[in-house]
Amino acid sequence: MSRSDRNKGARSATPGPGKAPPLSPAALYEAAMLHLGGGRPLDAQMCCEQALAADPNHADSLALMGIIALQTGQHDHAVAWFSRAIRQNPKIDYLTSLGFTLKQMGRLNDALAVFDKAIQLKPDDAELWKHMGAVLLAQDRGAEALLSYQHALAINPVHREAAFQSGLLLHGQQRYEEAIQAFTVCLTQQPDDLQSLQMRARCAREMKRYDDYLADCQRAQALAPTDPLVCNNLGDALVRLRRNEEALVWFDKALALRPGFVDVLHNKGFALLQLPRFEAAAAVYREILAIDPDNAKAEWQLAHVELQCGDYEAGWAHREARWRMPDFSPDYPRFAQPKWLGKEDIAGKTILIEEDEGFGDNIQFARYLPLVAARGAKVILVVREPLRRLMAGIDGVSQCLAFTPDLQRPAFDRHCPIMSLPLAFGTTLATIPPASYLPPPPADRIAAWEQRLGPHDRLRVGLVWSGNPHQANDGNRSMPLSTLLPLLDVEADFISLQKELRLADKALLAQQSGIRDFTAELTDFAETAALMSCLDVVVTVCTSTAHLAATLGRPTWIMLPHVADWRWLRDREDSPWYPSARLFRQDAGCRFEPVVARVRGELAAKAAAFKPTP
Repeated sequence: MSRSDRNKGARSATPGPGKAPPLSPAALYEAAMLHLGGGRPLDAQMCCEQALAADPNHADSLALMGIIALQTGQHDHAVAWFSRAIRQNPKIDYLTSLGFTLKQMGRLNDALAVFDKAIQLKPDDAELWKHMGAVLLAQDRGAEALLSYQHALAINPVHREAAFQSGLLLHGQQRYEEAIQAFTVCLTQQPDDLQSLQMRARCAREMKRYDDYLADCQRAQALAPTDPLVCNNLGDALVRLRRNEEALVWFDKALALRPGFVDVLHNKGFALLQLPRFEAAAAVYREILAIDPDNAKAEWQLAHVELQCGDYEAGWAHREARWRMPDFSPDYPRFAQPKWLGKEDIAGKTILIEEDEGFGDNIQFARYLPLVAARGAKVILVVREPLRRLMAGIDGVSQCLAFTPDLQRPAFDRHCPIMSLPLAFGTTLATIPPASYLPPPPADRIAAWEQRLGPHDRLRVGLVWSGNPHQANDGNRSMPLSTLLPLLDVEADFISLQKELRLADKALLAQQSGIRDFTAELTDFAETAALMSCLDVVVTVCTSTAHLAATLGRPTWIMLPHVADWRWLRDREDSPWYPSARLFRQDAGCRFEPVVARVRGELAAKAAAFKPTP
């Protein structure tokens, strides 16, 4: 706008000589509003200045001067103008503008005080509660912010922004069901709200409601067909539903839209593993490493493919990448002493072997402890308390300590995580150490269990049907007790070794007179080992019980998912790690019912051949 145009605008608000009397401050304010709405802020400012010249306390003009200052980035001036307006008339609009300006300036405590005053004046205003929530959120006070947003929703149940922010906070608190309800409020008002749709899909994924997850991902893809992340999420939903071939189509679409998208490549590699197409999966992980050579997750996944395919030399080495993964073994201490991986002479040295990953992993790789001692080292072993009594008697272990967060470890020269020992000893399929490394359970404990079990006139069968529910692959490796019930038709005595019963299984187990449950008395792995020594066969899924039973040399029948853990290799019914183990694998249908049927047939034959012990 030229200067002459601005002068015309000013003249239009100010009458000349002999004309009508000067406009009132209210009329000048109205003219200023028209100018500002028309994109003429300087004319608006001139009108406000004229209004304030006539009435320095005209509140609306003072507030409008604040808005003009805010639009031009003069935050300090805006605060001054709004504050003057509020002193004349503490209107909610003025307080809201001041609070918003203070928030933009980072003066969060002052902003909070302003919105608090506004809410005291008008407590039923949902917009004020939303603004209060935004300030609290900026202060990282998420729990209080959520309460503010929920208060806004109580006043106005369809307040979209309050619903969306509530959903985000509820998702962060893992309150997924409530978060879904909040995002549904947003989508009811705006069905094409892609952000709310994607967040609702994420909540459904967390709740393992995979059909809902897929439905929302399909809607999102229809809204954003060229978004690679949306295509990736749709592929992920199909993977969760075990529709891996279909998932690959969407991962490839995402990669066509954004070549080299590492997150999508990770998902594609996982889908290929589930099919299972190991060589293709390995190629994908190598592609990731070509793009990002420091990608620890890709190297770690590649290690598992290599180990599953029997390439132990490469697999053990690549598996060390786990220590570069930020969410891996967060409790494992970082020592100043150097790590030992087999290269240095340790004769006369003290080496600390620290537990690593799950209970079963520690039992499996404890076989290396005597080998470390055989190199002339003093071995100090640290494990969690449930393992301590079992592993303290392993040959070569000088001292076995129970892990606690404040454990004071004795002096040592080097350390090695227990699952790095196969690398330290250059283990191949041909050089796996024997499984007979655990000391036999105390004779008095075995005798006590024999007495508890009573006459040994039928086959004794230990049962385990599920593992730790927090394990990443638990949905594939575990089954409900109901799936295992056909075994009870066999003429045998069944003993539950199942710890951490799930609610449905607990109720069902209580109804089964054919399963004896002593798990409350299994205080640690040493006690479980004593009971196992009295059994004829242990039927289990892939969990720590399988490792313990097989290490003790008990006949151990392990029921495995279609894509089993790397330690069970590929397409084998035996294990080079455990001579007494038999592997019963799912077929491509990925169902445990056929596996249980095969186990039942074998168990019936074994029961028929059983000869009672006098």
